Amino acid sequence: MTGTDEIIVTRAGILGHIVLNRPKTLNALSHAMITAITGALREWEADDDLRTVLISGAGERGLCAGGDIVAIYNDAKAGTGEAARFWADEYALNAKIASYPKPFVAFMDGLVLGGGVGVSAHGSVRIVTERTRIGMPEVAIGFTPDVGGSYLLSRAPGELGTHAALTGGMFTGPDAIELGLADHFVPSEDLGRLALALESIPASRAVAEYQRAAPASTLAGQRTWIDECYSADDASEIVARLQASDVPEARAAAATVLAKSPTAVCVALESLRRARRLDSLEETLNQEYRVSLRLAAGAEFSEGVRAQVIDKDRNPHWSPPLLRDVEQSAVEGYFESLGSRELGLSPGTAAPSGTADRSRA
Repeated sequence: MTGTDEIIVTRAGILGHIVLNRPKTLNALSHAMITAITGALREWEADDDLRTVLISGAGERGLCAGGDIVAIYNDAKAGTGEAARFWADEYALNAKIASYPKPFVAFMDGLVLGGGVGVSAHGSVRIVTERTRIGMPEVAIGFTPDVGGSYLLSRAPGELGTHAALTGGMFTGPDAIELGLADHFVPSEDLGRLALALESIPASRAVAEYQRAAPASTLAGQRTWIDECYSADDASEIVARLQASDVPEARAAAATVLAKSPTAVCVALESLRRARRLDSLEETLNQEYRVSLRLAAGAEFSEGVRAQVIDKDRNPHWSPPLLRDVEQSAVEGYFESLGSRELGLSPGTAAPSGTADRSRA
């Protein structure tokens, strides 16, 4: 066994197991954890005796609640450049997971948010449970879905991904399957036995033994109003349609969107629309990197983190305060080239997550 206080890496039989080990912070990802995961994957990739990789989270609360937002916030204020290095390495890891040549099994149990989606939903064998609560809540802190989230959500059925991105909501395991973020449903009480089975038999056989039919997805039953309201390419129009709907859930969604950062909502919508036109996960991660660096350098992200995480007054003062005040030219500015600072991931080095060949299982 090898590891640090923040991550545990073990090898048993044909299985390499990565455990995110920061339960007090809901296994929030630090830069050191990202580096350790990448190193383990590189080592195992060349090991012919190792057939399967598993990632899970320590504790009972979830796989991972995202990146270490406080550390990124502190860097944004100090201007050390660590946030840029963090995202560069994190996004490269997301691409590596998506193209990994061996079954990459993710136990998406409990909370799976933001960066937690990045280290799981790009895998080839994605398992949810009755305890799964998954989401990309970035618009609540003046940020937008990253870690390839805009790629995944832009390829969800209909406008389900747009709904998930603009509301920043949390969804169930069955909803995750409906969104295309997961593949299999396994009761949480069986995860330990499944992990043990993965040590000696192929992932496809082990998962087939323990998976169960997923309960009905609530999200699937809401496709009609979601597709109708979110098909617009303007955030103000989307909210107007939601407010005019006869469906109570639609009007509630409008109120939720209006509580988020107007700038982040508009940039998130633009990000998803552009991601639909991109051919690879790598291109999308390059796009997300541009947006992430510019948002981190602006006031919205700092204010969102202050209100939600630092002071916890839950009273952010967004600027501009209204969706109609966000200028399209300002939105487009977040996507402009970074020049020599571009991330530069090459298309084709990772299988597109939304359409990946999952026969590796």
